[in-house]
Amino acid sequence: MNTILAWRPGQQPRVAARLPVALRYAAVATAQGKIVIAGGSIPSGTATRAVLVFDPATRRMRQIAQLPSRTTHAAAASIGGTVYVIGGRGPLVGTPTRRIVAIDPLTGKTHYAGALATPGSDLAAVALGSRILLAGGRDASGATSTISQLVPSSARAPVARKAVATTNVYAADNPGDLSSAARRARPLIYVPNSQSNSVDEIDPRTFKIVRHFAVGALPQHVTPSYDLKTLYVLNDLGNSLTPINPRNGLPGRPIPVDDPYNLYFTPDGRYAIVVAERLGRLDFRFPHTFRLHHSLSVPCRGVDHMDFSADGSYLIASCEFSGQLIKVNLLTERLAGVIALPGGSSPQDVKLSPDGRTYYVADLRGGIWKVAGSPFRVVGFIRTGRGAHGLYVSRNDRFLYITNRAEGSISVLALASGKLVHKWWIPGGGSPDMGNVSVNGRVLWLSGRWNDVVYAIDTRNGRLLARIPVGVGPHGLCVWPQPGRYSLGHTGILR
Repeated sequence: MNTILAWRPGQQPRVAARLPVALRYAAVATAQGKIVIAGGSIPSGTATRAVLVFDPATRRMRQIAQLPSRTTHAAAASIGGTVYVIGGRGPLVGTPTRRIVAIDPLTGKTHYAGALATPGSDLAAVALGSRILLAGGRDASGATSTISQLVPSSARAPVARKAVATTNVYAADNPGDLSSAARRARPLIYVPNSQSNSVDEIDPRTFKIVRHFAVGALPQHVTPSYDLKTLYVLNDLGNSLTPINPRNGLPGRPIPVDDPYNLYFTPDGRYAIVVAERLGRLDFRFPHTFRLHHSLSVPCRGVDHMDFSADGSYLIASCEFSGQLIKVNLLTERLAGVIALPGGSSPQDVKLSPDGRTYYVADLRGGIWKVAGSPFRVVGFIRTGRGAHGLYVSRNDRFLYITNRAEGSISVLALASGKLVHKWWIPGGGSPDMGNVSVNGRVLWLSGRWNDVVYAIDTRNGRLLARIPVGVGPHGLCVWPQPGRYSLGHTGILR
């Protein structure tokens, strides 16, 4: 239908206005004497980004803004003259979002206003004073029975946030917090061998290779999907992704994708971000089909690694060859800032601190930068060792493991104090590069990039448990399964 009906109790309804297109499942709320109609499904089978305003006094209908992406099945409620569009999904079933967008019905200005605790659509929402009560809805696994509330962040700016404050972005990553999808996975270590165009699968209990298979040219990383149901081998020069079924470790048919050096997922699950290093782009793609949504050219060389803000509103990425960091606004999918690190810098992996306040950026020059996301600036440097490259948070969220590839060591940073507390050396030397922590947190698995091996290291004392020969040039090793609700990509950034 494309009509707005008006009536009083006991009277017949009348057509008060007509929408520019027929809509279903739009988010609707009133504020400042106006009716705001955001998104919705349209007859072509997709969804719209349009934000419409209807003024009952003048019967005028006009479009005042656009949502960040095509959205339907969202909720809406208003606080203090601002309408909040809450959650929703894209045109396809199974694409719920965490995003909350604030809209001023008088000016048409929109801004990112926070995020739900988990992606959700079809919510019921009602404003109660300065808060919004949410009930039910759907998440990635089906209908929910949750009741929660969104609260303003301050009296000055009524920005919606989830009811229970999260002080640890890795709170869902404890050893027992495996999702239903992760519980069904076979425990394996997946090793992409960049120079031999292959993947080795290691049984973490026996330290033995149980499967070896060929993939496309220059596989760089193995990345878990947002919904934790698929692993992807990123064949950079092969311009393809090789999917792996984590239940049995078997590879599937390659998916064509341009220059997939790295792969991430937006915190709301709406898009996959293919890091096209060679092409100098961040390609926003739909996470199941990998069809291109938007390509963002970046003003730096060697864009490689990234991590996301606690509220999911922006990302910070490293640019290895030009010594820069960039900030990207995920609401607009546009560049929001650039930092040039001191001469000689070669930034690598990026990891957000558990409290969400600090980004740690590894630098091959020999340490890690401490960076604030808002305002975007460098706040310090900690020297760790030559060739600092990979960053991994311990399972208890107390420590950050830093791989010093060029000197064969791992530095351990106490996150609470910001002090280095250990340095573990690979016996006989080595080149620890990328990997992750085991489910129980007791083993740090790392690829030996220049030694064609994989290291298993005891996190209680730094003792080398195993040195396992693999293919040539092992790189972005993935430990699977991992605890957490969803994956942000890379070799397993879960929250």
